[in-house]
Amino acid sequence: MSIVVTGATGHLGRLVIDGLLAARVPAGQIAAVVRDKEKAAPLAARGVELRVADYNTPDSLTGVFAAGDKVLLISGNEMGQRVPQHRAVIDTARAAGVALLAYTGVLGGPDADFDLAAEHKATEQLILESGLSYTFLRNGWYHENYTENLAPVLEHGAVVASAGEGRVASASRADYAAAAVAVLTGDGHQGKAYELSGDVAWSLAEYAAEIARQSGKDISYAQVSAEQNLANLTGAGLPEQFAAILVDVDAAIERGLLAGTSGDLTRLIGRPTTPLADAVAAALKG
Repeated sequence: MSIVVTGATGHLGRLVIDGLLAARVPAGQIAAVVRDKEKAAPLAARGVELRVADYNTPDSLTGVFAAGDKVLLISGNEMGQRVPQHRAVIDTARAAGVALLAYTGVLGGPDADFDLAAEHKATEQLILESGLSYTFLRNGWYHENYTENLAPVLEHGAVVASAGEGRVASASRADYAAAAVAVLTGDGHQGKAYELSGDVAWSLAEYAAEIARQSGKDISYAQVSAEQNLANLTGAGLPEQFAAILVDVDAAIERGLLAGTSGDLTRLIGRPTTPLADAVAAALKG
């Protein structure tokens, strides 16, 4: 039996594997599903088994899973393609007889009504219909969704969004990875759906104030219309479909859909979630 992590060379996947190794899971019992073996060479150098496959090529998944494996399905990043990609993984996992399929979805699960959630909800339904033993890791927003893009904020002196006074209970990518490690290495998580979010919900005005405090610059929150927000994002070079999804997320934030603080994440990882201020500090240090 192995612990299998899909999308293992992505930001979250690498952190999960780091966490598994830190939890003293033998490297030989960890398998990384990757598309590019060369890119995954650092994982192989640590003793992690590489299993090469591509979500877009279902036949390539044959033999990737074995009976008794615990599998973490990290959602794909190709919006509009994720449901067939995930279906291929689910079908292969079911045929192999894996012991557990954990899936990284989105906060709110079936109650999330924003566009970004649609493919996650469809994937959860496919897993339920598959009959597999499952755990749903419904991840909230990441600190890094904001802090990895500080350059324009510092340049223009503003956090620009159309989220109104909505609040975001974000956590660090490492926090969400630690939750996945807890599920993959622990017991009693079968059939559970965890609503994962940070301990504290903050507003974008508070976020701007934190950047100002740490940077010493005059930073404010600039609320704009959804239409202006879309124009800003596409003008910055984002594809219109992706930009529209981000604008829709801002609308969801304004409605309070990413503000939930269930405490599930803290309980799973056994510590408080990473404060937003820490993520801002790390980003400013570069």
